[in-house]
Amino acid sequence: MTKAMTGAKMVVQALKDQGVEVVFGYPGGAVLPIYDEIFQQSDIRHVLVRHEQGAVHAAEGYARSTGKPGVVLVTSGPGATNAVTGITDALMDSIPMVVLTGQVPTFMIGSDGFQEADTVGITRPCTKHNWLVKDTGSLSATIHEAFHVATAGRPGPVLVDIPKDVQFASAKYQPQAEAKTARYQPKVQGDTEMITRLVEAIETAERPVFYTGGGVINSGPVASQLLRELVDATGIPITSTLMGLGAYPASGRNWLGMLGMHGLYEANLAMHGCDLMINVGARFDDRITGRIDAFSPRSAKAHIDIDPSSINKVVHTDMPIIGDVGNVLGEMLELWKARGRKVNREGLQRWWAEIEDWKKTECLSFKPSEKVIRPQHAMARLEALTKGRDRYICTEVGQHQMWAAQYLGFEDPNRWMTSGGLGTMGYGFPASIGVQVAHPDALVINVAGEASWLMNMQEMGTAIQYRLPVKQFILNNERLGMVRQWQELLHGERYSHSWSEALPDFVKLAEAFGAKGIKVDDPADLDDAIAEMIAHDGPVILDCLVEKHENCFPMIPSGEPHNKMLLGEASTQDAIKEGGAVLV
Repeated sequence: MTKAMTGAKMVVQALKDQGVEVVFGYPGGAVLPIYDEIFQQSDIRHVLVRHEQGAVHAAEGYARSTGKPGVVLVTSGPGATNAVTGITDALMDSIPMVVLTGQVPTFMIGSDGFQEADTVGITRPCTKHNWLVKDTGSLSATIHEAFHVATAGRPGPVLVDIPKDVQFASAKYQPQAEAKTARYQPKVQGDTEMITRLVEAIETAERPVFYTGGGVINSGPVASQLLRELVDATGIPITSTLMGLGAYPASGRNWLGMLGMHGLYEANLAMHGCDLMINVGARFDDRITGRIDAFSPRSAKAHIDIDPSSINKVVHTDMPIIGDVGNVLGEMLELWKARGRKVNREGLQRWWAEIEDWKKTECLSFKPSEKVIRPQHAMARLEALTKGRDRYICTEVGQHQMWAAQYLGFEDPNRWMTSGGLGTMGYGFPASIGVQVAHPDALVINVAGEASWLMNMQEMGTAIQYRLPVKQFILNNERLGMVRQWQELLHGERYSHSWSEALPDFVKLAEAFGAKGIKVDDPADLDDAIAEMIAHDGPVILDCLVEKHENCFPMIPSGEPHNKMLLGEASTQDAIKEGGAVLV
């Protein structure tokens, strides 16, 4: 028989029952009863951030690196509204998260009370689901349901808004087993007939390609293992979105690299020229597709996704398969083996010969400078000096994010944390804190631009307080790099407000927080600076001054198809046509 307890105690008990180990939050008047209960227990760790947006991004980093839902606790009004950017980011990138917000007492709702906001109304468009709990008796069951919704099907953020009087009142606690989860049961098994059609297409395709996304990683480690087995057994080339990096190893023999706007030449041309595209857990984002009517124009398209709303939303697919990626890949692999492990070997051989010819372009090649650090060089050295370590990489958003994706290799899933769909500047630093909390002994590096990093620099206080040795690797070009690049290429070199001014001394800033600061501007000193950053046992800011006007290539100009790429090293006017590179 369950006993009566206050709503605040219910919250903590429900979190314990869900296996929650850490909560990221910031207290305020409307959640003080919950914080009082947190104070009186020791099973759940609370990490005090410096801003509610930081709490949500930290929970995202925790969730992305562990596969477990992140948990956030913030107060009403500005506490909740400050969290909206992070919640939207989590929705776009399918990150499982439970956000608990305080609310004014039920009898004050609608009165414009102090620190009141319509949290449920504000967050309805940016959550999978949200609840305003007006009855203490339903609070524990609602929290259990929230965890189910956040993690079942396509993962995402949910929010539970809890008025203060509900936290004080008492009622019987409902255990997890009594939660109403039956009303949300997404389809997880794929249609066998459609899977059979896809296997038949794999057996005959001459130019197939796997196009994989974050859904493979969200499905869990089994999905990544099945993907690797299927790709290696069939010999089909594989590429990935920004969010899918690590599902297939960067050292794998069938790996083409990332595709999309700043993807690799061979990956984009393979997507453009394939006759069978197998989309596994990706959503046909516009940064991947380019111009829709010219996207992979001659291919039959299969799409495996657990979210029915993603099927045929952007690109029409010939073989839609709704189900959990791991389940579908398992059935595909089993069926393909049972049918005799057949592929079109002659066609694949010709296809690989074409791809190998494209690889000769060496689209990521660059010439290091002896006078100034080129950002590509910085990323290449970071990769060389950290490869093989127990390493997690986060990024902010901008050019540095794309260079990190291009030059850093990921052998395993859940090692790469970045803001893909929303493109949130300020994401990486707090995300790295969440990753370090989850993996205290690992090397956690946030690759940043100076402008993005400044947006949540206050979280250095969190890193210091909790002795989290996160490494902030800032590619400092004193510019809003991606904005400046677009202005150069697309807006007649009119650099409207894209040059950073009044930047801080990052070394002094680090020292002011009690962290270590390092500055490097000479290519000859770069390796030593990276080694010093890695060796230090506390938080570090490495201010790496790089070439100010370097552009990030390859690049598909906005609205262009995959076979029209700018390569850039020789000229920003290198255009990629059907068969190869042509200087125009």
